Amino acid sequence: MSDEYASPDGEESGGWFSDPRVTVARRDVASLSREKTIVLALLIQLFVAAFSSFLVVGLTSLYSPGSVSAGEVVVGVSGEYTDEIQRAAAEQERLRLVVYSDEAAVREAYRDGNLHAAIITDDSGGRIAAEVIAPKESIQTTLIVDKIRTLLEAVERQERVARADNLDRSTIPLPGTVEASPYFGFTYTVLIPLLLFLPPFISGSVAVDALTEEIERGTLELLRIAPVSLVDIVDGKAVGMVLIAPLQAGLWLLLLGLNGIEVANVAALLGLVTAFATLVVVLGLVLGLVTGRRRQAQLLYSVLVLFAFGTLVSLPEHPATTVAKLAVDSATTGSYLHLAGYGVAAVVGVALARRLAGRTDPESL
Repeated sequence: MSDEYASPDGEESGGWFSDPRVTVARRDVASLSREKTIVLALLIQLFVAAFSSFLVVGLTSLYSPGSVSAGEVVVGVSGEYTDEIQRAAAEQERLRLVVYSDEAAVREAYRDGNLHAAIITDDSGGRIAAEVIAPKESIQTTLIVDKIRTLLEAVERQERVARADNLDRSTIPLPGTVEASPYFGFTYTVLIPLLLFLPPFISGSVAVDALTEEIERGTLELLRIAPVSLVDIVDGKAVGMVLIAPLQAGLWLLLLGLNGIEVANVAALLGLVTAFATLVVVLGLVLGLVTGRRRQAQLLYSVLVLFAFGTLVSLPEHPATTVAKLAVDSATTGSYLHLAGYGVAAVVGVALARRLAGRTDPESL
């Protein structure tokens, strides 16, 4: 193919900027402004990243309801193990325990609205049995249930320690308690991975639409008259969609930094985003070539991406964990090996996609 050609836009030019792959990439990126769903998704991510320091407080209340100060939770308790419940409650913040003499008294106090919840304890073959009474479908239900769960977990922990000598079998040592801010945990294990993984998935979905629409409308043949081979078209669409993802991720990280959320190893994180974007974009383009239909390709893309991301749990380190470790500058050798593995997989995926395009279009070989 010569260095000069008539671009799809009808312009005569030369050099790398007029390379057919660059022209196709420019054309696809320019058309994104017409995709209202994609634009809305980008604006939502932009809003979250730009106002993360404010939103993180509200989002953390969903991630860890007990982390949000919402007044004191009053819990009534009765039964044989009130002393054990009291010892565990002494370590809980914003929790007040009221002891009742019998089950009837605590139930009556709950019905009268004097308690947020009630716990009735009993002995069950040497074990502590606890019946919890909590409101249904109330605004406070989530917070109350979270407090009760934390209380009972504390009871379980102290009883396992107290009864360890009476057990016939040795138990697994309990991990020590760690005092950590839920805001820190939410930001680096949920918010940052969410902002970094959404751009690749969006790029893959757009790549599916970009190729299948060319096929369904018949404009793919017009592109090839340019002349542009099918491999060049696939390369151009892949380049345009892949580059968008790290650009978005870089902007999100910049906005997080302006909100006072420091993120380490930005280059490595952007490299991981690029690798994932390459993988999902290649998958989307391959499905578009194979099916030639937008609906079928999008359905297969969604199912396969969700399945693939779910199966990554079997890896020694999940991608979200790798992102969190890199962001807090605590990455291990294994984290960087996973990052390298994603890069190798992306390169192999590109090679396979180009080979498939070449076989689909013999003239491009």
